Amino acid sequence: MIKSLTPFTAALCLMAGFACSATLEEVKARGVLSCGVNTGLTGFAAPDAKGGYQGFDAALCKAVAAAVLGDGSKVRYVATTQTDGFAALASGKVDLLARNVSWTFSHDADLSFDFVAVSYYDGQGFLVKNDLGVSSARELDGARICLQTGTSIEANLTDYFKANAINYIPVLVADDTEAQSQFLAGACDSMTAEASVLSSYRAAFMRPDDYVILPEIISKEPLGPVVRHGDNAWGDIVRWTYFALLAAEEKGITQANIDEVALATKDPEVRRLLGLQGDMGLMLGLDPDWAKRAIAASGNYAEIFESNIGINTPVKLARGLNALWAQGGLQYAPPFR
Repeated sequence: MIKSLTPFTAALCLMAGFACSATLEEVKARGVLSCGVNTGLTGFAAPDAKGGYQGFDAALCKAVAAAVLGDGSKVRYVATTQTDGFAALASGKVDLLARNVSWTFSHDADLSFDFVAVSYYDGQGFLVKNDLGVSSARELDGARICLQTGTSIEANLTDYFKANAINYIPVLVADDTEAQSQFLAGACDSMTAEASVLSSYRAAFMRPDDYVILPEIISKEPLGPVVRHGDNAWGDIVRWTYFALLAAEEKGITQANIDEVALATKDPEVRRLLGLQGDMGLMLGLDPDWAKRAIAASGNYAEIFESNIGINTPVKLARGLNALWAQGGLQYAPPFR
């Protein structure tokens, strides 16, 4: 369990003019960031041949580790399911949850967690085999659909089918792995989950072109990093690390050119972001180069997106709503000032 700061330490922090985080102190003392990720979701967080995790969510873990510990490799990835991920975060087993978890009222208010940002705007969809011969979710009347009972996915599904006056036959499964195996074995006609998750599943199938994601998106599923309620200073560190990746894309800062930009830039916001002026690092309880290291660890938001889940990867996701606001999307970094 994460310990609270002592009154003496908290007083020192206030006198120094910056916030203190019990989680930050635990991570520094441990020397490694404990990051809860998916058990294995292609493109988002999956172990590579050496057992190290790679992917869109794993890259955020690396960015936070780089910001806090000075080294993006200082991450212990903890594989979690939808069921035990929140328990791992609540107990202190992980410092941060970076997996496909939706920001909802109950997840926030009832379970007492803080979603610090939306790293991926998503929605629930349907995956079917091409030979099923359907082109719309409205044609799934009477279909067998694999799902985990008691989840928001099931609630969304029930609402959608009721609203469209069609029926489905639930094929109940224990977890995502069983859902995929049942679907591939023909026990169900469709799988339903966030569209990004379905794209990841399809990319891992032996013949991905034999499957199609139907066009209907039946819910809003804002996904993003989650921390515990009560340590606002740690939440700020994770939040602004993520925003640093977005701001870097907005400003054209990449892994390749970050040192060159730092030497040449006269843009005041870029100078603040890269620790060349101001005291933003101090405000977070970090050193001036925290954001520079975070960006250098895996690149800016676009680099992370395109290299792990973008249209030229097996997952084949377009930016869509996850494009920058200036390009018609919803991703937006608040000002670094």
